[in-house]
Amino acid sequence: MHKRDAIKKIAIGALFISATGLFVACSETKPNFASVDVTGAEYAKDFQLQDHNGQLRSLKDFKGKLVVVFFGYTQCPDVCPTSMAELAEIKKSLGADGDRLQGIFITVDPQRDTPALLKAYMANFDPSFLALVPTPEQLATVAKDFKVYYKKVDGSTPTSYTMDHSAGSYVYDTQGRLRLYARYGAGVAPLLGDLKLLLKQA
Repeated sequence: MHKRDAIKKIAIGALFISATGLFVACSETKPNFASVDVTGAEYAKDFQLQDHNGQLRSLKDFKGKLVVVFFGYTQCPDVCPTSMAELAEIKKSLGADGDRLQGIFITVDPQRDTPALLKAYMANFDPSFLALVPTPEQLATVAKDFKVYYKKVDGSTPTSYTMDHSAGSYVYDTQGRLRLYARYGAGVAPLLGDLKLLLKQA
């Protein structure tokens, strides 16, 4: 074999190894999430709303934590309490890493959901979870930004109405970037696994 051919063969081999290493590296940075991967989405980037303690909140307040945002209301019969109970279970299942999870509940019923009521509602699941209390105008804006549907459905009395609303959760990584959309009904295990993957990336 000529010296030139040998050098060429070595160069091709090095290039192949380099490309293979690059492929593996790329694969390692894109985990296989159970939830819908919305990394890089141009919506639901932040919020500026008061919590049930009267403090103005935005995503930057929770830097270093995973944040799960859910839209609902306290008189919701099933979807909302189920989602919050599952999130509380997930926090417990994370063990020591549970402190790195922040649950956020944005009410779609500011007419009835007072700060005091929302604080008590969060305490039923986990006292560290925060409820955000938008004005009707703020709710319209944040719902549009998050692509969330909500609609008042009249009941038999003026105060017995219900609220139709989107039922998924938005998941942010420890840097405050939107990463996942978790559909309602998937259960605890898939979201728990996804959050563990995000913590490994932190």
